[in-house]
Amino acid sequence: MELGKGFSFVARQKHIRFDDEDFYVDLVFYNFMLKCFLLIDLKIGKLTHQDVGQMDGYVRLFDDRFKVPGDNPTIGLILCSDKSEAVAKYSVLNDRKQIFASKYMDYLPTEEQLTIELERERKLIEAHLAEQAEIAE
Repeated sequence: MELGKGFSFVARQKHIRFDDEDFYVDLVFYNFMLKCFLLIDLKIGKLTHQDVGQMDGYVRLFDDRFKVPGDNPTIGLILCSDKSEAVAKYSVLNDRKQIFASKYMDYLPTEEQLTIELERERKLIEAHLAEQAEIAE
């Protein structure tokens, strides 16, 4: 999917460590126009506080370890098939969204575009899982 102007793919399933624990960021991009990383976490199901906390940790880690002088703060984006309005509203990422919404809105895909792409990917995953179940029988 076309993300917009200036995006460059960095990694899929980017491995990062917090102390002795391993984590994997689903997708990592860098935008040369905005001079920042974009981290995308794909979730099938409802948005949870754990998802938000995990993304907050990823964003802080990327800002600490990968951001260079002159870069803007990292953007964290959680794509999920069912959003909890309360979790989104009362999370730490809501504050970040308010700070950067006007600055980044022109370069990121619209919510509608992301929703369409997420539904398409969900259908593909469900079809694959159904196919695997048939093979197992």
